[in-house]
Order: sequence, then C-alpha cells, then structure tokens
Amino acid sequence: MSWIRENKRSLIHDFCVRVLKSGPIPSHVAIIMDGNRRFARKNNFDRAVGHLRGFDKLAEALEWCWDLGITEVTIYAFSIENFKRSQEEVDCLMELMRKKFAQLMEEKELIEKYSVCFRVLGDWNRLPLDIQQMIAKSVAMTRNNNRAFLNICISYTSQDEICYAMRNLAEGVSLGIIDESDISESLFEKCLYTKKSAPPDLLIRTSGEVRLSDFLLWQVKISRPLILIPKFINLFIVS
Repeated sequence: MSWIRENKRSLIHDFCVRVLKSGPIPSHVAIIMDGNRRFARKNNFDRAVGHLRGFDKLAEALEWCWDLGITEVTIYAFSIENFKRSQEEVDCLMELMRKKFAQLMEEKELIEKYSVCFRVLGDWNRLPLDIQQMIAKSVAMTRNNNRAFLNICISYTSQDEICYAMRNLAEGVSLGIIDESDISESLFEKCLYTKKSAPPDLLIRTSGEVRLSDFLLWQVKISRPLILIPKFINLFIVS
C-alpha cells in the first residue's frame, strides 16, 4: 500500500470527516504502533504479515489525519528495545523498512503533490548502512515540503533522545558555545530530535496497552490532554 492513498473516499468516510471537523481538531497526533504480532498470532499469520498489515493500517490512519486537517503525525515505528527481538524478526522489520523507504522515493511526485515532509527521528547509527542511506535520501527529498509533516521514530527511545540532548548541551558548554547558566528547559527542547515540532495534542496507542513505552516522555509532559485509547477504532488498527 502507498504512503499516500488517493482512492475515492466513501460516503461514510466523508460524513464522519464532516462530523469530526465540526469540533476541535488536534494539530499534532502521536501514534504508538502496537499489536501487529498479537494480530498475527490471533489470525495464524506469519509475523511478517502482521507487520505488513500494520503498515497498511497506518496508511489508512494517515488518510484520516490528512482529511481531517491534522498537519503533523508522529509514529513510534521501531524502538531501540526492538533490537532485542529474535534476529529473524529484526531482519524482517529491516527488510520492511527497505521496501517502504524505496517505495517512498518512487512516489516522489505524489508526495510533492501533497507536500508531505518526512522526518526520521532516532539513532540512525544503530541501523544497517543501506537503510541509513535510504532514510537520508528520503528526508532530503521531502525537506522543503510544508503542508503536512510525518515524523517516523525509528531506533528511538525517549531515554536515548534525552541523553542525546544532554550530550549536545554538554558539548556546547565544553566548546564554549554556551555557558552552564544558559541551560534551560527551552534550550533543552531545542536539542531534542523533535525540536521542529510542537508537543502532541493527542497520543494514541492501538493495541489495548496503556503504557507510554519510552515514547515522547518529555514532550507529552507539557502536552495538552493526553489520551491512551485501549481499543481504538477498527479503521486505525489491525488488532
């Protein structure tokens, strides 16, 4: 399935969009992608099929977000902790990344048409070199787009992000670029991976869990109302 779907919307879809847009719409939604493996087990599918179906449901969720006028979405796609899974599953996820970033570059004209900017947040150095290169090309290709923003957290944990920001501040002090007295919450936030984004207005976890799982811990502390939805609408999930 494409990153951006151009299929004709159903009458029910259009009706739901009109109803939802009659109330307040968040500007930034964060989604913890979860439940793919449980979905696969429940339906006797291979794990690879579960992860692929998870991406398809993500594309549907993004379709709803764009139609509702939500301009920024941040998704938790692959945690640093996920590297501890079986080598077979990690290799499967890496291959899925290769396919989807290759597809993203093939859809350059479509992505430019909708002016979607892709950002990949996390420690790229933990990823295979070829995937790092594909990510860099994808980010560079869309960096001037500004109608909608999709932040994909890969090889990410909030603890790692906070340590990254702290190292940047420490380096700035050691090089004499800033003084210790300059360090503040505002400056710290400018050192995070998410420095270009406002805090999320809504956080969704799709699997029935209600844990943050080391995702945007700093950002959601200053967020407007945070909601963890145990059983999210079927259009958005595979579980």
